[in-house]
This record gives sequence, C-alpha cells and structure tokens, in this order.
Amino acid sequence: MIDSPQRTQRAQRKLESENSASSASSAVKKRLHLSVQYASNDDRLPSRPKVRRWVRAAAATDVEVTVRFVDSDEGRTLNRDYRRKDYATNILSFPYASEPSVVGDLVVCLPVVLHEAGEQNKPCDAHFAHLIVHGMLHLQGYDHETGVQDAERMEAKEREILAALGYPDPY
Repeated sequence: MIDSPQRTQRAQRKLESENSASSASSAVKKRLHLSVQYASNDDRLPSRPKVRRWVRAAAATDVEVTVRFVDSDEGRTLNRDYRRKDYATNILSFPYASEPSVVGDLVVCLPVVLHEAGEQNKPCDAHFAHLIVHGMLHLQGYDHETGVQDAERMEAKEREILAALGYPDPY
C-alpha cells in the first residue's frame, strides 16, 4: 500500500520530533561511572546515592570518578606524597583526563571534614556535599589557587550547584 503525501509528511514530522527529543535528552544526560570507597567508618558518612547525586550535579560532561573516604593517616600520606604538604586535608583531587570525558579520583578525609563541619557549625551532609562539588570542579579544570578571579569563578559555580541541590551558601 502506498501512503498518501499527508500520511507520509505526518510520519516524517513524528520521526523528526522523536529524533529531536532524543538528541535533546542525550545532550542533557551525562554518563556517570562512579565508584565510592569507604576506607573509614562512621555513621555520618554520606550514602552512595547522595555521593552520586552530588557528583552528577557538578558534572558538566561524562565522568568516570572514584570517591574514596579515608582516615587521617591515609589523607596525610597522600597530601604529603602528591602535594608536599605534611598534613591531612579535607579533599584531594586527582584529575587523569578531561577529554572526551572527565576521569579522576577524589579522596575525602573523614576526620578533617567532620572537624571542619563542627568548627564551622555546618551539618555534616552539607559540608560533604560542598567538598564533593568542590573536588568535582577541580577535576574539570577549576582552580581557586591560581588567582582571585579564578577563586571567585569557582566559588560562584559551587554556590550555584549547591543551591540547586538545596544546600545553603557554604561561604
């Protein structure tokens, strides 16, 4: 059976519409390969779904990332070996690739984060979210240590992402 021109045009428009919608949704949807490792133990550690939500919110492109929660000894060793700073810090970012997708590791030092949250009177959950977003931005090339404008740009992006997640301004 041969389709009428109107039927063919309707089918063509429907196909174009489906392809357009598919393209739009694939442009928005980012691939995420996430591994969360708990080398430290505490009831205040964020769950894997929370970490996934924070990583996804901060990702501007496809990402493959490992987030590892560590104790002070491991955090100090990594900071000393890779940054030549002999103390545990809240988060370390290890970027491996940025094209075509972001590949890297984030190492979160649990005791430092818990201490900072208490000291700053912040909920642990909000502080973890901030640091994961902060680390993800580092993996994507943001750097607050290269100048005032870069720091302001990074902090503005952090605020934007955290507000979209429902968290208050971390600064």
